Amino acid sequence: MLIPIKITEKAQKEIKNIIQNKNIPKDYYLRVGVKGGGCGGMSYLLGFDKPKDGDQQFEIEGIPVLIEKKHYMFLMGMQVDFYEGNDARGFTFVNPDIPKRHDT
Repeated sequence: MLIPIKITEKAQKEIKNIIQNKNIPKDYYLRVGVKGGGCGGMSYLLGFDKPKDGDQQFEIEGIPVLIEKKHYMFLMGMQVDFYEGNDARGFTFVNPDIPKRHDT
């Protein structure tokens, strides 16, 4: 099965660091998902969880990943990145196929 998401090297490094240093149980996977919709738009979710019925299971660069079947199409083409700057730090979701808007 096609893996719908990509995880950048920076994000992979941070995820592996969390797995090693934050006492994530060995039988937990990285869960990637979505919530919301409607007028408020869609939010992307990232966390650690055990597999459930209806999950698609993948491995990306040694990271076990879960995606609910119903979220699969909403995540297609998304890239998980990790941003670290003076103003913020955290995971971001980017669709590299959609050009960034430049305000003038």
